[in-house]
Amino acid sequence: MSTKSDTYMQMRSLKLTPLYFIYFLAVPCSKQGWNPCSLQWTRGLLAHWTTSKIPLLLFKTMAESQGGRMAGRTARLVLLAGAAALASGSQGDREPVYRDCVLRCEERNCSGGALKHFRSRQPIYMSLAGWTCRDDCKYECMWVTVGLYLQEGQKVPQFHGKWPFSRFLCFQEPASAVASFLNGLASLVMLCRYRTSVPASSPMYPTCMAFAWVSLNAWFWSTVFHTRDTDLTEKMDYFCASTVILHSIYLCCVRTVGLQHPAMASAFRALLLLLLTAHVSYLSLIHFDYGYNMAANVAIGLLNAAWWLAWCLWNQRLPHVHKCVAVVLLLQGLSLLELLDFPPLFWVLDAHAIWHISTIPVHVLFFSFLEDDSLYLLKESEAKVKLD
Repeated sequence: MSTKSDTYMQMRSLKLTPLYFIYFLAVPCSKQGWNPCSLQWTRGLLAHWTTSKIPLLLFKTMAESQGGRMAGRTARLVLLAGAAALASGSQGDREPVYRDCVLRCEERNCSGGALKHFRSRQPIYMSLAGWTCRDDCKYECMWVTVGLYLQEGQKVPQFHGKWPFSRFLCFQEPASAVASFLNGLASLVMLCRYRTSVPASSPMYPTCMAFAWVSLNAWFWSTVFHTRDTDLTEKMDYFCASTVILHSIYLCCVRTVGLQHPAMASAFRALLLLLLTAHVSYLSLIHFDYGYNMAANVAIGLLNAAWWLAWCLWNQRLPHVHKCVAVVLLLQGLSLLELLDFPPLFWVLDAHAIWHISTIPVHVLFFSFLEDDSLYLLKESEAKVKLD
C-alpha cells in the first residue's frame, strides 16, 4: 500500500505533464461513463476533483517547481479561490454545462461585429431596460441547462439565487412585476381617495399621507426590480420595503401614543431613522446579508403586528377596528406564502408572485381603515373644541 508521501513523490515525478489528469479523469469516467454533456458526469468530475488530494498535490508540486515560499502561498490562494467559486452561487449557475454555454455564447456574440449585430437587432425596450449581450447569453444558457435537468428527470435548479422565469418583453419576472404594479396602483387610488375624503385638519392626516407616499415608492421599486434584476434595483427594492415596515410601526406609534405625547413620537421617529440608516449602511457598505435583512424585517413586522393588535383589543368598541384586525391577521397569514419554495408554474407564477397578488386587497382594506379612523379622530377633536 502506498503512503501519502509515496503518492506525492509519484506526482512530483510526473512534472507538469498530462499524466496529472489520468487519475482525475479515471474515476468519474469509470463511474458515470464518458459523456461530458451529462450533468451526472460533470458533477462526478467536480466532486472527485474537490475531494481528492490531486489539486493539493498539483499546486504543491507547482509551487516547489517555482522554488520559493511566495509560489506556495500563491498556489494555496488559487486553490482557495477555486473552492470558493465552486461553493458560491446556486446549483444551476454552478453547473459546468451552464458556464461553458455562457462562455461560448459570449465569445460568439458579444464582441466585434457580432456585438454590433446584436445591438442592431435588439428591441429598443430591451436596451432601455438594460439587457446586455451577456445577460441574453445567461438567459438562453439557463434554459439549455434547465432542459438537460428535465431530460434527466431531475428537479429544476435555481440560477443566481432565483428560479428560472420565462421572460416577457423586458419583464424578467412578469407575474411579480404586474402584481407589484397593481399594488402600487391600488396605493395610488387609495391615496387620492384619502386626500379627497379626509380634511387636512385631521390629526392623522400628515402621517397617513406620508405612509401612502412611502408605500407607493416601495411598490414602484418592487415593479422595477421584478422587471429588471440588477444590484441597484435589488437594493432599492429591499431598502424601500424596510422603509415601509419602519414607517408602518411609526404610524402605529403616532396613532396609539403620539397624538397624546408628540415628544415621544418625535423621539421614536428619530430612533427609527437611526435604525434605517444603520441598516442601509451595513447592507450597502459592509455586507449585503440576505438572512440578516429578512430577520430584521420579520422582527419589526412582528412587533408592529403585536402593537396594532393590542391597540385594536383596547379600542374594540370603535366600529372600524375590525378592518385593522383583519389587515394584521391577513398579512401575517399571507406572509407564510413566502415560506413556499417551488419552481414557477408555467415558468411565470411562483410563491412570491402569489404573495404580491394576494396583498392587493389588503392594502385597499388598510387604507379604508386609515380613512375611517382619520374621520373619527377629526370628529372627536371637533367635538372637544365645541365643548371647550
